Amino acid sequence: MAENKKEAEREELHRAIWAIADELRGAVDGWDFKNYVLGTMFYRYISENLRDHINNNEAQSNEAQGNGKNFDYAAMSDEAAEPARDEMVREKGFFIPPSELFCNVCKRADNDENLNETLERVFRHIEDSAKGSDSESDFAGLFDDFDVNSNKLGATVAKRNERLAKLLHGVAAMRLGTVKDHDIDAFGDAYEYLMAMYASNAGKSGGEFFTPADVSELLTRLGTVGKKEINKVYDPACGSGSLLLKAEKILGRAAVRGGFFGQEINITTYNLCRINMFLHDVEFDRFDIACEDTLTAPQHWDDEPFELIVSNPPYSIKWAGDDDPLLINDPRFAPAGVLAPKSKADMAFIMHSLAWLATGGTAAIVCFPGIMYRSGAEQKIRKYLIDNNYIDCIIQLPSNLFFGTSIATCIMVLKKGKADDKTLFIDASGECVKVTNNNRLTAANIERIADTFAARKEEKHFSHLAAYDEIAENAYNLSVSTYVEQEDKREKIDIGKLNAEIEEIVAKEQQLRDEIAKIIAEIEVG
Repeated sequence: MAENKKEAEREELHRAIWAIADELRGAVDGWDFKNYVLGTMFYRYISENLRDHINNNEAQSNEAQGNGKNFDYAAMSDEAAEPARDEMVREKGFFIPPSELFCNVCKRADNDENLNETLERVFRHIEDSAKGSDSESDFAGLFDDFDVNSNKLGATVAKRNERLAKLLHGVAAMRLGTVKDHDIDAFGDAYEYLMAMYASNAGKSGGEFFTPADVSELLTRLGTVGKKEINKVYDPACGSGSLLLKAEKILGRAAVRGGFFGQEINITTYNLCRINMFLHDVEFDRFDIACEDTLTAPQHWDDEPFELIVSNPPYSIKWAGDDDPLLINDPRFAPAGVLAPKSKADMAFIMHSLAWLATGGTAAIVCFPGIMYRSGAEQKIRKYLIDNNYIDCIIQLPSNLFFGTSIATCIMVLKKGKADDKTLFIDASGECVKVTNNNRLTAANIERIADTFAARKEEKHFSHLAAYDEIAENAYNLSVSTYVEQEDKREKIDIGKLNAEIEEIVAKEQQLRDEIAKIIAEIEVG
């Protein structure tokens, strides 16, 4: 019953998002629309978060003093609220005066001829409120992708403001629950829905920004087998942060003791990731997301090692490689004795993750299939990984799981301090259902893969536990098809029976020919 209610609420939320999309369609499209909706939702969320926090504190204070009068922060004057600024920045990481709260700006929106300037000022004030505090880096530039003066919103200020007002009212109408009741799943769900909605139409770039929820769940399940808690979770190519947040969903909030760490090179996606953290109610002091090139300028040297690393790094991108003479001596890459090719950075991400993985930790990484069998430097790195017993499992996934690419990707699971010296290979290429244009992993698919992984069990045509010598004999080829024989599902034909049927057909054919010849002869005689 509860699940039905949740699904009904989710569908209602999705309809509300589509309603806003219809209002703005033609003016704001695709990824731009997503940025405006998410930015507005984020603005609403932190406004309500602050308002409820202050109202709750005040209510408790009034109760302690025996004062029953109602209090609402949104109704205060900015001057009266100002003394609370420093305390709120310490506690929440930011401050918003009452007049600039989402509810009040939304209330005035239809009559505000300078709504674009109002929003620009409010967003700047929110970011400025964190300056000089511990939360400064978490709020800096968060609204950069919310361009209130973009021509995409309209050719004139009046048109832009009309659409901005519709955007505010549309987000205000969403039933997102209240922060007070910690009913904030709707925020995260709306975020994921928007990402999926536009990633599916965004061509190849979509996959760079979004790892589907089913794949995220599988990676996190693999990385947390046998664990009830972890020190912290890390993603070296974190995109919008969906993988990081799955750890909390699967293990529980308190089980991720040290928080969430990630790095992302794309500034827009970096902003989305930080917004996503706030939308999932992860406080500013519980996450550390950096914007820089992970391979050449890693930002979390002081935070590693990590007990859980989950990642879907970009496939076969170019990187500095041996053009940078310092990289071969980098402690992350040096152990393999060779760098990943300049045109294919995949193995560099794997070596980086391995270097930052804690003893007893697990890294689950989505990989381009080519790195499992290509020769040259990549083969040497595979040899290093196998020789040192770091590869725990390779899983072949179905094709067409990711938006914008039909490639059948793989998962590489890395561990330090394995209990045995074998590598498990799982052929999960058939573990999916087709949903619209893409394949999806069902709960049963995920369960089967995770159970096989946890038990390290062999199953004909599905999994094989390969010893070191077997992999060495195969020249360190790690393609699942090398180790797991595919089931022959072709129909078996009984040759003897087939030949008998052919003989019978030939005999019948001859009989028909004889009869036809006889009829023709009779006609000719007649």
